[in-house]
Amino acid sequence: MTNLTIELDSIIDLTDEQFFQLCQKNQDLRFERNAKGDLIIMSPTPGETSNTNAGLIAQLWNWNAKTKLGKIFDSSGGFKLPSGADRSPDAAWIPIEKWNNLTPEQRTKFLPLCPDFLIELMSPSDSLSDTRKK
Repeated sequence: MTNLTIELDSIIDLTDEQFFQLCQKNQDLRFERNAKGDLIIMSPTPGETSNTNAGLIAQLWNWNAKTKLGKIFDSSGGFKLPSGADRSPDAAWIPIEKWNNLTPEQRTKFLPLCPDFLIELMSPSDSLSDTRKK
């Protein structure tokens, strides 16, 4: 999948709140941000990839519904990682303790933590070496 990266370093420093607002005001676009602060505009996924992702989410959801060990997030859920990057994995899970430690305000924004488990699907056009660079 081809994504567009807009390098912002030394031009503009978006605060976390500005990045969140940018995403909220442009909900038809899917943004991520790398550790350097560059914007990554994600393209929509093809049908087969979307269907596979839906199946993965369903399996993860069903497992969590039985165990009640945590919270599940889909590919629209944003996470503020310790590196400073803002990422949205295809599927993610955090233990209930992490969720309970978040403030009500933190729950309404991109979660300031790294998921304990995540799934990132590779499209046929993705290469492993390019993925590792992100």
